Amino acid sequence: MANQTPPRQIAVRQSWAERWFPNREWALALLLIIELAAFAVLGRNFATAENAAELVRLGVEVGLLALAMTPIIVTGGIDLSVGSLMGLSAVTMGWLVEVQGWAPGAAALAVLGLGALAGGLNALLIARGRIPALIVTLGTFSLFRGLAEGLTGGMVSYSKFPPGYLALGQSYLLGLPYQLPVLLLAAAGYWLLLHRTPQGRGLYAIGSSIEGAHFTGLPVARRLTLVYVLSGLMSAAAALVYVARLGQAKADAGTGYELIAITAVVLGGTAITGGRGTILGTLLGLAAIVVLENGLRLAALPAELAQVLTGALLISAILAYRWAQPSAPVPAPLSAEEFEMKTSHVFTLSLAMVVSALIVAAGNWMLVSRLAPVAAGPVVAAPAPVAAPTAPEP
Repeated sequence: MANQTPPRQIAVRQSWAERWFPNREWALALLLIIELAAFAVLGRNFATAENAAELVRLGVEVGLLALAMTPIIVTGGIDLSVGSLMGLSAVTMGWLVEVQGWAPGAAALAVLGLGALAGGLNALLIARGRIPALIVTLGTFSLFRGLAEGLTGGMVSYSKFPPGYLALGQSYLLGLPYQLPVLLLAAAGYWLLLHRTPQGRGLYAIGSSIEGAHFTGLPVARRLTLVYVLSGLMSAAAALVYVARLGQAKADAGTGYELIAITAVVLGGTAITGGRGTILGTLLGLAAIVVLENGLRLAALPAELAQVLTGALLISAILAYRWAQPSAPVPAPLSAEEFEMKTSHVFTLSLAMVVSALIVAAGNWMLVSRLAPVAAGPVVAAPAPVAAPTAPEP
């Protein structure tokens, strides 16, 4: 027994991506360094303290959304409503301050409460109603934007804000924008949540296997409610910073921000299928996107090129992640019971999509019906034609 040969260790061959970049953060850091070096040469006034402060100012609002999106995608979900909720929160802030005469502090608290309630609506339908997050947030994406358009009549811009509130988005302290501490506090809070708490470990377990999380006794509904309520809260906070930076509140605030936030999260290494992701990776992905857009603008290159390159970066990141994974085994054929269950799931999902589309269409029809008389204005009768004077007869 003493001379028994120990079992032979089986070596696992690593892919080239795993050998050169053991984690996504190193690859993103290298990409960011390349961007900074390239635009320092190509971009006019890129390597200046003023432009560095501008980069921070431009990245705070999307950064708050990306931080909130990270734990949601870690659980295997998604939130497409964050940009629309920004618009609703922005016009609510303007309406409370300019029309209702509220103090900015009280209005900001009300807006944060509105964001939490909107996130709670998403959480209720997703966690308790068991409706797919894509369907729910696609519906609230239209709902929140429609409410914002209805509140403003589609054409009102609120701009009468006191200087003390505008300082949040337009002033500097020691050369750093005032809104930077907001992003740093949010990043620290989300880092602690994901990487240093039992709740964070539960989010990774839900993303890896929600059935397994239910089986082990994790409070899945409470965990999902937490991340979606926080997402609504961060959307409202991003709206407050956005309004302070621009000095006006419009219903189109945050348009397209949800896609930029998702891109930053996925580019940062968070698996779109859930179960993996870091806050550091999200911040690096955000920095890569913001530097790319700012550098192209200063280099006098077409603005559309930023979208093309961002999309190329995202596709490259997904392909690199795919190549770094071991080959998946061929799945066994489904049994009759499993096939019937899959079919019922597809039918339920299709029915939910149709119902959501009908709800959104009905809401848009009601909104258009309400706004049409306002846009047309009062009907004024046309004046009666005046007869031309006739020349006197000789």
